[in-house]
Amino acid sequence: MKSGRLANDTGRSAGGEGADPDGRPPTALPLDELRFSDSPRTEGVDTGHVQKLARIAGPLPPIVVHRPTRCVVDGVHRVYAARLRGDDRIDVRYFDGTAEDVFLEAVRLNISRGLPLTQADRAAAVLRILGTHPQWSDRLIASAAGVTAGMVAAVRKRSTVQGEQLNAREGKDGRLRPVDPAEGRRRAGLLLAGRPDASLRQIAADAGVALATARDVRERMRRGEDPVPLRFRGPEAAAETSGPARRKTTEAVSGATDADLGLLVARLRKDPSLRLTEAGRALLQMLSVPLILHGDSAQQFVGAVPGHRTSSMVQAARGCAQRWLEFAEQLERRT
Repeated sequence: MKSGRLANDTGRSAGGEGADPDGRPPTALPLDELRFSDSPRTEGVDTGHVQKLARIAGPLPPIVVHRPTRCVVDGVHRVYAARLRGDDRIDVRYFDGTAEDVFLEAVRLNISRGLPLTQADRAAAVLRILGTHPQWSDRLIASAAGVTAGMVAAVRKRSTVQGEQLNAREGKDGRLRPVDPAEGRRRAGLLLAGRPDASLRQIAADAGVALATARDVRERMRRGEDPVPLRFRGPEAAAETSGPARRKTTEAVSGATDADLGLLVARLRKDPSLRLTEAGRALLQMLSVPLILHGDSAQQFVGAVPGHRTSSMVQAARGCAQRWLEFAEQLERRT
């Protein structure tokens, strides 16, 4: 992530505490030359924090100022505290990034030290960064705003900011990766088929996917499976696993119908080789869960899912089912 010339994530440099990145000591700048803009704090100045800073004995810690515009990047509360104390100057370190970088640097510094940003501040920062950097991945924006990638994805989904449709996003490592994970996996599959002697690292780089993704694609292809897992294949693939088709597939794989599933699990519970091992007991507990998600008993759980979480719950349930199918396939290959 580009953030001008500031030395590192702590804001310190080789010149020591408060020094500019080139090693020079901080500059004392008149307070009336400073400007305020691009603050990530949605609630404005916290007067209590200002009063606390004003009681500090001796000079206040240097603030960070955008050199070309004299805008305060980090240290608004310290400026107000200096005014409250009657100071006419304050020590500053300069930031030489672009105007677009000023807000990013302000967020970065405010989440790493000082008065923490609120969740509302961070959500607002995510929305703004999405507007200025739509090509950034959810993880990259999350690292800049101090939030989770899931939160960024949720804000991106409901954002009214209309940007150009991008097929790839820039990750934390600076590499571009496809927005649609299925596309990258298919490309990796084609490359693996055409260049079987190429290293996984080279395949990953050429396909624009993570090394772990390329490795997973290779393993799936060795097992004769689709390089793209079911959860990445879209609505059409989901339809293939719903209704009569899903029931037929489930029965074929499990070898157990709804009528005798309970009996089968009951027999497994009686097996000492399962009951007397930690992993075996864990498996038996997990097998017991689907037994209550059947018939009339399932309706209370269906009703417990709020409407705004239906899609997420469906995705999670199908993902769990897919994991069980993969587990069953591993057992079949072992035998």
